[in-house]
Amino acid sequence: MDHIQKQIIAERALAAARRALASRYAGAAFAYVSGSLMRGEGTVFSDIDLVVVFPSLERAWRESFTEGDFPVEAFVHDEETLAHYLHADAESGYPIMVNMVATGSIVGPESERARLIQARAADVLAAGPKPLAGASYDMLRYQVTDLADDLRGDRPPEEIAAIAAALYQKLADLMLLGRGAWTGRGKWAPRLIRRLDVQLADDFDAAFRLAAQGDGGRLLALADREVASHGGRRFDGFRQEAPLEARRRE
Repeated sequence: MDHIQKQIIAERALAAARRALASRYAGAAFAYVSGSLMRGEGTVFSDIDLVVVFPSLERAWRESFTEGDFPVEAFVHDEETLAHYLHADAESGYPIMVNMVATGSIVGPESERARLIQARAADVLAAGPKPLAGASYDMLRYQVTDLADDLRGDRPPEEIAAIAAALYQKLADLMLLGRGAWTGRGKWAPRLIRRLDVQLADDFDAAFRLAAQGDGGRLLALADREVASHGGRRFDGFRQEAPLEARRRE
């Protein structure tokens, strides 16, 4: 699709979001319309991300539906529940809701209030994730170390592919969060690595392509190199305590 076609589709998606807000969410204060269609990056299967904000709700929810030609994923909040999830995003390193709010187009009557919240979300994005440290850092290093060790030695191709699938997200998280960048799940992980470092993204992509074909050598080297840059293997002395409530009496 050329630029004009993408713009037309984005305008149609925005119109569909306005209709959904009016027909399904009467009384909502405002909403943010986000997603790849709005960015001009969507496909014919892409959906609209719709963050709806009411003055007050008993609880937040999410739901999916179709509006015209567009599938819609709606995240329905009031300001307090939205603030909870924005904070949770910032703590986790996965700015999913933060990104939707910060980059979304605003619709609905209370646009000034929406812009204030959007500005705060944009500040969170710009500040980046909190430093990777403490128990979460130890756990991530341990998981990458453990999965990389599974690649050592002779294994059948199907086991190498399975190990690579388990390692993909963990290694992406270590690469991104360990460099002070936000991380992402699914399709966002390779996109964010490429934004950060093109050569690193090329190495990451090539290693996993080979591993999917049963050759884990390049992926093992990449994982070892990444762990080494974060203080080395994390295995001996690693300890994780179960919560006190992890107990059942029959």
